[in-house]
Amino acid sequence: MCRTGPRRPRVMPLAPQELQIARLAAEGLSDREIGQQLYLSHRTVSNHLYRIFPKLGITSRADLATVVAHSRSGVATRCPA
Repeated sequence: MCRTGPRRPRVMPLAPQELQIARLAAEGLSDREIGQQLYLSHRTVSNHLYRIFPKLGITSRADLATVVAHSRSGVATRCPA
């Protein structure tokens, strides 16, 4: 879970496709819906999200939405450890 409190934003260490998937997942789309939009298998989307969560220090899609919503200039920040 993403902790609250003062934090220094860091640039998200995500590849362009991971960033695109993270943004769509944060909007509430399912793996299958994201896959249809990006012409990927829902399993590929799931795999990307599995790798995105630890990179951002989060454990859920709700946390992902929070991180993306609190991002600066369209790039999300990592939750503090």
